Amino acid sequence: MVMGQHRDGVEREVDRLTRLLLSRQGGDGRWSFCFESGPMTDAYMILLYRLYGKEPEALQQMAERIRSIGNGDGTWKLFHDEKEGNLSATIESIVGLLYAGVVQPNDPIVNNARQFVRSRGGIHQAGSLTKVMLTLINHYDWSHHPGVPAEFLLLPWWFPINFFDFVGFTRVHVAPILLASNRRFSVDLPGPSLDFSDWMGEKASRSSAIKGMEDFQREIDLGLARLREREGLLKKRALQRGERFLLHRRETDGTLYSYFSTTFLMMFGLMGMGYSKNHPVLRQAMGGLESFLYPVKHGWHLQETTSNLWDTALTTYALQQAGCGPQHPAIRQGLGYLLQRQHTRLADWSLRNPGVPPGGWGFSDINTMNPDLDDTAAVLRAMAPSYRCHPAAWGGSWSRGVGWLLSMQNRDGGWSAFEKNTDKAWPRRLLPFDDAHTVWTDPSTNDLTSRCLAFVGTELGWKWNHPTVARAVRFLERNQEQEGCWFGRWGVTYIYGTWAALTGLAAAGIPRSYPAVQKGIQWLQSVQNEDGGWGESCRSDIERTYIPLKASTPSQTAWALDALITWHDQPTPEIEAGVGALLGMADKQDWRMRYPTGAGLAGQFYIHYHSYRYVWPLVALSHYRNKYVNHYKSHIL
Repeated sequence: MVMGQHRDGVEREVDRLTRLLLSRQGGDGRWSFCFESGPMTDAYMILLYRLYGKEPEALQQMAERIRSIGNGDGTWKLFHDEKEGNLSATIESIVGLLYAGVVQPNDPIVNNARQFVRSRGGIHQAGSLTKVMLTLINHYDWSHHPGVPAEFLLLPWWFPINFFDFVGFTRVHVAPILLASNRRFSVDLPGPSLDFSDWMGEKASRSSAIKGMEDFQREIDLGLARLREREGLLKKRALQRGERFLLHRRETDGTLYSYFSTTFLMMFGLMGMGYSKNHPVLRQAMGGLESFLYPVKHGWHLQETTSNLWDTALTTYALQQAGCGPQHPAIRQGLGYLLQRQHTRLADWSLRNPGVPPGGWGFSDINTMNPDLDDTAAVLRAMAPSYRCHPAAWGGSWSRGVGWLLSMQNRDGGWSAFEKNTDKAWPRRLLPFDDAHTVWTDPSTNDLTSRCLAFVGTELGWKWNHPTVARAVRFLERNQEQEGCWFGRWGVTYIYGTWAALTGLAAAGIPRSYPAVQKGIQWLQSVQNEDGGWGESCRSDIERTYIPLKASTPSQTAWALDALITWHDQPTPEIEAGVGALLGMADKQDWRMRYPTGAGLAGQFYIHYHSYRYVWPLVALSHYRNKYVNHYKSHIL
């Protein structure tokens, strides 16, 4: 067996990427790359600085970054090929720039933004979080929001409708909004005198939304009827419970669940409960948020969260695929960092998974209570070679991690991101927040199921006839699209999901002749670009159908290429073309290299992982080299 036409180029690129990643490792073993999203976090942090009367360098640096990612005409997009501009991103950007003092209310860019917002239906049509932000700073009224009574927080978790039917990351967004909205709290920030009254537009008809809220209110009343207390006392108790909920879920740096957006909301929610802005809890939260700042090409970016653990797990795995053995100092240091962050405390995930010891990992550097399946599988995969070499040294951490991951399989055979069997229908049916329907609950997803399947098949040796594996395979069968692809929840989108599914099915020992596998391979080959690469638009996530980007990106090309390599014993023309495209991107610096390929909330939040253009090409090219060259021996010392 010999390598194809790209042998020398692959060797050079694997070596270059390996050396680059090794040079980026921190002193404590971590890899720190930027977790970059749109303008929302930067704009909101500017508001917090104004709240405190502060004007540090970071404020102007974030304003500079907001300006740099705009279209120059008063509109902002969340991704390069988004049609026109994004309504919420444009509103947030202008608000941030106005409060930063870098534009004035009568500037042309502000007038252009107002015309664009009005042409898109006005502020009333913006995303829910954008309207909450405007309300908190007294530019939008609480009366425009559907009223969710605070008493909702009192319903017990076993009741058919209750607060814990939401997934954890949604709960920590909803709870502070409930506190602020039920107190009708807002603040007037120091700064320019602003009037957004002619930005509002027409309010959409809410007949169906009102019906849903009426049904929702009836369910709450039914659940509370047994308490037989006066209404005012119930509301007071509910608000106090919401306050305790927030305080008990702060991380050691003072942030709420280590997210920016939840911490921002928590600060206003607690002020609504009577906390001074100088209260130690709020001061500590502000300091925690400042630790999320990251320098980027134009200014600084306030990350929604840090991605240190995720990036370290992926990089440690990628370097081992490239030839760094378990005893390599970088691998040992990386794993040492990861082991220190294995979770040891019971948290909300245990409510529907009782009796299971903690053992998972979270996404960010300081996450101690919100483990997720993706990070846990990634860490265990990176740890596996070391565990095989020295099981006694790694056994405790390994067994806790594996036990936790396996215990989180849902009753439908799949795995979800954070919690087990948390996918009731009522939030989508009763709550009138159309832009949030995909984040209320935590259903099993193709990508998470496939990643767990890949780990179980590769590292535990469980194949298709094992009950755990068989249930997961059936889940993937049921959720394959007619075209042959799979939707990926946490990446963009069908290329991501199909890569995950095909590599997971391969690890499970599914044969090439399996119809789902054949259809998946054929679909990937059918969407390959003329340049040999792959690229998919973020619009796929919004419209729930594959939409080509008409350009190739490094991570999406690497994902597709890795899937094809997994299923072919010899390089095919499609694989060779993909390798050529990936090698051709090595020194590129245009928009395609920065295109978001991580997904958070459809149409609202996408992520450009700065690590992805290095990690995933290194994985794909290493697999190409390792599979198609006999007797490969690493030259990395």
